[in-house]
Amino acid sequence: MKEYFVKLYSYNDWANKKVITCLKKQQVSDEKILTLMSHTLSALYIWLARITGNSTAPYPLWKQYSLMELEAMSNEIGKNWLAFVNENERFDRELSYNNYVGDPYKNKVENIMIHLVNHSTYHRAQVAILLRQKGFEPVNTDFITYDRVVTGQLPD
Repeated sequence: MKEYFVKLYSYNDWANKKVITCLKKQQVSDEKILTLMSHTLSALYIWLARITGNSTAPYPLWKQYSLMELEAMSNEIGKNWLAFVNENERFDRELSYNNYVGDPYKNKVENIMIHLVNHSTYHRAQVAILLRQKGFEPVNTDFITYDRVVTGQLPD
């Protein structure tokens, strides 16, 4: 399971960085696009804080960050998630937590981790659609593309 999560979170880190690089290169300042990427990265922070028993208060779920802030956030949270995965052997423990509006839930950490990468992919797809609608060129962040880059079939 650990190897799976290393691959999954390496991919998620790569994909988020690709999108942010795309946004910077095209000087995207659209509020909706930046808010979606901000939400995506904030969720990564919030869930890791919940799992590690830290406060989620510093991470507003729907705050809009600048491209520079997003780049720094992406670099930090990508490293933090990979460190978490590498430092742990088991992910099947149950986590009790309150969601963003205070409702109590229990889920296995492994299911939360899978959800979180799917959540990130979902919002990156929304960003790609909005980019195209607004005349920008989105970037391909498919997992298979990542795998081709990692295995040397494609340049990054």
